[in-house]
Amino acid sequence: MNPWLPTAPCTPRTCAGHEGRVRGRPAAAALLLAGCACILAGALAAPFLPLLGAARKERLIRRWAYGVVRAFGVRVRIVGTPGPPGAHDRAPGTPGTLVVANHISWLDIPLVAAVFPGRMLAKSEIRGWPLLGPLAARGGTLFVERDRLRALPATVRTIGAALRGGSRVVVFPEGTTWCGRGPGGRFGPAVFQAAIDAHATVVPVRITYRTAPTEHIAPAEHDATTERTAPAGAAAFVGDDPLVASLWRVVTAAGLTAEIRVLPPIPADGPPDRRALARRAQTAVANDSANLPPESVHH
Repeated sequence: MNPWLPTAPCTPRTCAGHEGRVRGRPAAAALLLAGCACILAGALAAPFLPLLGAARKERLIRRWAYGVVRAFGVRVRIVGTPGPPGAHDRAPGTPGTLVVANHISWLDIPLVAAVFPGRMLAKSEIRGWPLLGPLAARGGTLFVERDRLRALPATVRTIGAALRGGSRVVVFPEGTTWCGRGPGGRFGPAVFQAAIDAHATVVPVRITYRTAPTEHIAPAEHDATTERTAPAGAAAFVGDDPLVASLWRVVTAAGLTAEIRVLPPIPADGPPDRRALARRAQTAVANDSANLPPESVHH
């Protein structure tokens, strides 16, 4: 089986529903226009980013990516510290970092960039997406043809070269999107070989989307655990879901919050091989979801 083409049990019909408050059409349409305008502004500004210094460029990308998520009406919650610095803050010759995250939605891309601006590894189909495709290409995205097994060694070499050059590379090693309920998919080991070859640190992060519970909750029962009882299926972009349908679902879902949790970094020279490193990163991300309530477990 081609490792770039894993499958998930998630489908738009069964996993992408929204239970909670809904925005009216005028408000949702305004958010959709605002989000698309924010993406377009980024695409227009991208050619001028090389004129800025590395530190200013990273700050600008973080603010823009955060603004994209907020423009679509989604709150952002960042837990933990951003971790290893960008290339501009490291000594020359120091390898970059490999950021690995679970994959739920197209929102994951700007959400991670709001914390870890870097070069994304993405499927080649994204290159053809309106607005997002050209922007991704200009941002240094590393595109991979997932249906070509022969392209895998070259992709690993490309990622390794980027890491050795000090770049931060962002990868979703599940290889496909899951709805965010339960531990998710298996982390493919190939990209972790690039981290080992480059002696790069691996930074795992956990992405979750939540909506506030709709039922009344007594003050004594209203705690941090209660806040996490409503998984946000509206954010899930799974299966053959059209992008336009997903965009509309996000802007119509009121009270949607995106959380990105930065987990402790893993030295690439710790585990004995790429499979062990992939398992360790996957376990770190999955264990972070172990305290989720039963309602959020995927069936």
